[in-house]
Amino acid sequence: MKFKIFPIVLLLVTCFSSAQTIEKLKTETKKIYDANYTMDFDAITNLTYPKLVEQLGKSKFLDKLDQDYQNENYRMRLQLVSPVFQYSDIKKIGDASYCVISYKNPVRYFYETKLDSNTSLIEANKLREKNQTKDVTFELKRNSFNVRRISKLIAIADATAGNEWKFFNMDDVEQQMLSKNILDDAVKKQLGL
Repeated sequence: MKFKIFPIVLLLVTCFSSAQTIEKLKTETKKIYDANYTMDFDAITNLTYPKLVEQLGKSKFLDKLDQDYQNENYRMRLQLVSPVFQYSDIKKIGDASYCVISYKNPVRYFYETKLDSNTSLIEANKLREKNQTKDVTFELKRNSFNVRRISKLIAIADATAGNEWKFFNMDDVEQQMLSKNILDDAVKKQLGL
């Protein structure tokens, strides 16, 4: 009788711990999105994978975030208050857990100087490349671009992150490049990166 109960208990413990992991991941995903939405750069830094921040340096990382959101050319703002996140299966690879999260994440770029038809075409092409989307619309009256994109986060929980969920923002070209150095080929392959 004891042998029949053991597998059931093991199954229940596994299901419970898995549910806790996905719920914690959902909470942390919402936190990093909200931090980006409200431009809380310190919170974004704390939720970003530590090796990435370490490679850039915290001060440079914070400066880069500030430049990404507001600079002499434009101000960028996220548009959705509550996006719908799509989670891949959580994959345990070695001593780390990984999850790929994707979601619709439209943004608006408000330009500081008035754009004419030529400069708006040039800027639209830059934004298409930067945001990896073709869905870019210029709004003359607002002197802004509406960029509709699908964003992707890579969530990692490992010893480096204190076994808490931390993130790579794959919208950021620099973070994409650094992730190639931090994540080994086997992990990238299993995550489909």
